[in-house]
Amino acid sequence: MFLLRNGVTYQTFADIAKRVYVDLATEKFDIPGRKPSKSRVAILTGLSRREVLRVKRLPAQEDLEALDRINRAARVITGWVRDSRFSDDSGQPADLPFDGGSVCFLQLVKLYSGDAPVRAVLDELMRVGVVERTPDGRIRLLARGYIPRTGEIDKIGILGSDTSDLISTIDNNICRPDAPFFQRKVCYDNLPSEALPELKKLAGEQGQALLEHLDRWMSARDRDANPRLPGTGRKRAGVGIYYFQEDYRGENNT
Repeated sequence: MFLLRNGVTYQTFADIAKRVYVDLATEKFDIPGRKPSKSRVAILTGLSRREVLRVKRLPAQEDLEALDRINRAARVITGWVRDSRFSDDSGQPADLPFDGGSVCFLQLVKLYSGDAPVRAVLDELMRVGVVERTPDGRIRLLARGYIPRTGEIDKIGILGSDTSDLISTIDNNICRPDAPFFQRKVCYDNLPSEALPELKKLAGEQGQALLEHLDRWMSARDRDANPRLPGTGRKRAGVGIYYFQEDYRGENNT
C-alpha cells in the first residue's frame, strides 16, 4: 500500500528488486578466491546473463552519495544534542551562529562531519526540515534525529534503510540461532481506541529515553567522534524501536 500511495509502480519495484538481488548475489554469495561470474549470479537470481549485465551497469553512485549525506547530517545532529559545548544554560541544543568563535555551526560541522562542506550540511538539514533560521540569523535544531519532515522521497529512503535493518536482524536470527540479535515485540489485539493515545505517548517517551541512553553510550565509542580511540575493524550496529497500530481484522471485532 505504501508503494502504491507514493507512486511506485510494479516495474519500478521490479527494477529495484533486480538490483538488490544482483548486488547480494555478487557480494554475499561469492566463492572464496574466485571472482563472481555473470553466469553464477544469473543462476542464483534466476535472471538471464544479459539482464544481470544490464543491472550491473546501472550507476550506484547516487545511492552511496545519499547514504553518506544522511550519515554526515546525523552525526552533526548527535554532536549538537550530546556535546555540552553546543548546549544552552538549560542543557538543550543551543541556537548557533553560522560562524564566529568556538561555539558556532561551522565548528560543530568540523568536529562531527569531517571535511564535509559546512554550507552543504546546513542546506541538507534545512531541506529536510530538521533545522531553521531564527529571526536573528542563528540556526535552531528542530529534531533530535535525522527524520525528514518534508519530502516523500526522503521519507521513502528512511523506510528502505529501517526496513533493511529489521529484515537483516530477522534473517540473522533464522539462519544463526546460535548467535541471535535482540528481537522482541509486545502486541495485544483487543485494545479500545481510547487507550491508544496514551500507549503511543508512553512508547514514544520511554523509547526515546532508551535510544538517547544508547546514543550516549555509542557516541562515546564511535571513532568518527573520537578518532584516537583504539580498536580494530569497522562495524555498524544499532537498535531500532517502532510503534504500530491498526484495526483488528479477525472475527468478532467489536
